[in-house]
Order: sequence, then structure tokens, then C-alpha cells
Amino acid sequence: MCDHSKKTENKDKLKGYKGLARERLAEWGVGVWSDVRLVNDAGSVFEGVILPRSETYDDLHIVIKQKTGYNVGIHVDRVKEVEELGYKEAHYHMPEKEFPVDPDLPNVTLLGTGGTIASRLDYRTGAVIPAFSPGELYSAVPELADICNLKTRMIFGVFSENMAMEQYIELAQAIVEEIEAGADGIVIGHGTDTMGHTAAILSFMVQDSPVPIVIVGSQRSSDRPSSDAALNLIHAVRSAAYGDIAEVQICMFGPTSDSFALLHRGTRCRKMHSSYRSTFRTLGDVPLCMVHHERFDHINKDYLPRDMNRKVKLDAVYDDRTTILYYYPGMKPDLVDALVEKGYRGIVIAGTGLGHVNRALFPALERAIEAGVHIVMTVQTLWGYTQMFVYDTGRDLLNLGVVQLDNMLPETALMKLSWVLGHTDDHAEVMRMMRTPINHEITDREPHNGYIVLQGGLPDTEEYVKKYWK
Repeated sequence: MCDHSKKTENKDKLKGYKGLARERLAEWGVGVWSDVRLVNDAGSVFEGVILPRSETYDDLHIVIKQKTGYNVGIHVDRVKEVEELGYKEAHYHMPEKEFPVDPDLPNVTLLGTGGTIASRLDYRTGAVIPAFSPGELYSAVPELADICNLKTRMIFGVFSENMAMEQYIELAQAIVEEIEAGADGIVIGHGTDTMGHTAAILSFMVQDSPVPIVIVGSQRSSDRPSSDAALNLIHAVRSAAYGDIAEVQICMFGPTSDSFALLHRGTRCRKMHSSYRSTFRTLGDVPLCMVHHERFDHINKDYLPRDMNRKVKLDAVYDDRTTILYYYPGMKPDLVDALVEKGYRGIVIAGTGLGHVNRALFPALERAIEAGVHIVMTVQTLWGYTQMFVYDTGRDLLNLGVVQLDNMLPETALMKLSWVLGHTDDHAEVMRMMRTPINHEITDREPHNGYIVLQGGLPDTEEYVKKYWK
């Protein structure tokens, strides 16, 4: 049974708890930051530190960070024994450290924007928040000092879903400033959810870079044992410091294990899984490179190489009066009309098959085009090309003025259309710019070995898996 003789009234030790959970903690004589051994009614033993309870949750559970690093919530009515093993208040602020300088190492600038790779757990709300500065990251990953001289600069601290026009422009400007100041490579810490969007828009806003621009994040926050934050950051910094690919690229886990990272071209990459560490995949092409601890294995030989004599071009314009219309069966024309009424200037359609929508939308699309709205077609299959001249539906859409974008990804098309409309509203020029590739957003063909989906172990993928999957 629990020992109720040690009842505590220390309010600081009970901070964050309320109601029944607070009462029980007081009875047991333990509280926040107590190192405890707890036994529940099933005889299961839990050892770890009692964490502050999120203020948004109920008053029936206590939360323990176990020695494995994972948190567990335990209903107070199931607790049968509690023993306090010790007490040590945790401090989750990681101090910044001055990065050591070695004149023989390349100079890399790490730009912080927020996201899970630069985060900590907020025990007030129980949420992961963007709170680590880039300098604090060095404190967490000292191996970076063996790779380069790292300059850190916090641009802003936002979750990636809050990235928008203002952030894109500010980030592009900061990249160019650092390149012109002599950086040998740029790393951008970014949340993974909209990392593909940012990689795409930066591919248009920052052109002809002489050095690598590497965007990196993590799927699992730094306080978790399975976090990929440190290794992703090491791979990204090494790619920026020593890699030969002077393009905007994403660096994340290749397989789910930590055997290597992949560099993905910014215009051809997409987050494909909500929680896997190997969430990013190149679509319509193959990744640029495999990043190992001591070497780079290039997969795609067609890239812009590092050249310190090349002058970077900043073209940071953006019109956010654009949207993606993801077509679904039965879509009503009033959606298109509403976009026009609200002042949208560009619409990217993610169409079915080869680039189709139902005929009920045709009059609304025609009205939109007559009103000067620029409408382009991509395919929601992600792999493959728009081929709107094959069926009557596609040919009729072309006759209305909808323009097909071959194998450009819908999100990349949205970013490019926003960038193009920042330059011009002339329809012919908009469509010329949209269909003129800048950084492989449209490719002549898809590689024969690019489209690989495991699908639970079908025979045509098993040979590949056995050769490369570790």
C-alpha cells in the first residue's frame, strides 16, 4: 500500500497538477521531479521522474519519464505503491556555446527557422515547441565542431505550418546574405511538415548558388530516444561543408535505420509518411545523393556543382493569392467561383488520371480564365505526367485555357505559380515561365528505377529490398 505518512504541502512540487492527481501526489509525499518507483494494480513496475502535467489535460493521471526516455501516463486509481528514490529538478534549457574555430575547416551557416530539429518539450502544455536556438543545437551535437566552423543565426522560430510569404522572402534574403558573406555552405533547420514547400520556393527565389543549401529537420523531437535530430543535422552540415551539389536540397534519413541519409532535390521532394524517420521521398526522379559518415555516393549525376566563382541570384518575390484545388468526384463549380470572387489569381488543379476534372466544373473554369485567373493542371497521382490530349475531357480543358504542367508536383506548382505571379500577371508570360524548367521541376522522363513502392513485399520489390535494405 502507499505510504500516506509523508504527505507534502510543497506547492512547487505539485505544480501543474490539479484535482485528484494533485491530492494523491500530496498523500504519497512525492511531486514533480521526484524520481519514483511506482507499482500499479497489475503488478507492473514503473521507474522514472514525475513530470509536470500539461494544463490542458485531465486531473486523473500522473506522467512519468521512464529511464528509457519515453513518457507514460498512469491513472491515479491504479497506483498501489509509490517509493521516492530521489529528487532532482530538471532544467530543460540548453545553454548556447561559442562554436570553436578551426581555420582549416569550411565555414557553414546554420539558419534557424523552428521545427522539431530545434525544439524542446514544453511541460506547461505538453507540446513540442520551437525553442532551441541554433547555438543550443551545437551544445547538443558537439560533433559538428569536427566538421566545420559553424555560424548560427536564428531567422525566426515557427512551426513549419506557419511558414508563408513573409518567411519565405526573409529566409531567401538571409541565405543570399550569408553566401555573399563567404559561407561555404548553408544549412536551414526547418519543420518537416512543409519542408517540401520551402525547398521548392527557395529553388526559385535563390538561383545559381555557388554552394550547397541544405534543409534539414527531424521527425522525432530531441527528448526522445529515437530522435533523428542529431544525425540528420550532422549529415546536413557535412553535406553543406563538403558536398558538391550547389542546389536547394533536403537532407533526411534514407531508410528507417541510421545507415545513411538522402539528399533530395528541392523541387522533386515530398513528405510521404506522418511519423517514419525516412519520410521524404524523391518523386518523378531519383535522389541526388546518399550521405554516409565519411563519403558521398551520388545517385543523380545531373546537378549544379559547387563553384565559388558563381554569383548567387536573389529573386525573392511571391504572390500568395494562389491555391491548390484537389479534385474529387462530385466537386461543385461554386468552389471555383468562390476563389475568383475572393480575388485569387492562380489555381493549381491536382487532377485525376492524366489531368481530369468533371464537366460540371467547365463553365466555372471558363469564367475564371476569362476573369484573368491563371489555371494549371497537375496530377494527384504524384508519379507520371499530365497527358490532357489523350481523352476528350483533357482536350476540352486545354481548349478552355487550362495549361498542363507535365510531371511537376502539385506543391511545387503552387510555389512556382506564386513566385511567377510575383513577377507578372500577363497570362502568356505566366504560362511561359510556368512551363520553362528552372531546377528540374519538370523532367523529360521519369527514371526506370525511380518508382519503387514496397507494398508489403511484392516480388518485383523483394530483390531490391534484399540488396539494399538494412
